[in-house]
Amino acid sequence: MRETKVRENAQDRNVEGYIAQAPLEARAKLAQLRKIIRSAVPEAKEGISYKMPYYDYHGALVWFAAFKNHVGIFIRPPIIREHKRELKGYITTKSAVHFQMNKPLPIALVRKLVRAAAAKNKRAAKKNTA
Repeated sequence: MRETKVRENAQDRNVEGYIAQAPLEARAKLAQLRKIIRSAVPEAKEGISYKMPYYDYHGALVWFAAFKNHVGIFIRPPIIREHKRELKGYITTKSAVHFQMNKPLPIALVRKLVRAAAAKNKRAAKKNTA
């Protein structure tokens, strides 16, 4: 019986590897998302979860990923619903926002969403320890 060895990719280990292996047209946006998230919540721990860059701050904070025609961020509800008006014009789901490759990232809006998620997580963590 032949044993199959699973090849581990750099993308599976760290965010730099994920960005480096992303399609060329997505790399700058992914690097920009990383920078925005890290500046918005410097205390967040960075890693890979669900094969995507992931940030933890008192729990799951945000993920991001590259797709064929967009990059997306994933934030647990209700953050997107609470910012529905500001997200008008973007494709959204209950927990995702799509940013088209051919348009600049809305830096202030991404920062605002990440900070809102961080504040929500921090409140929940305080509530659970009280």
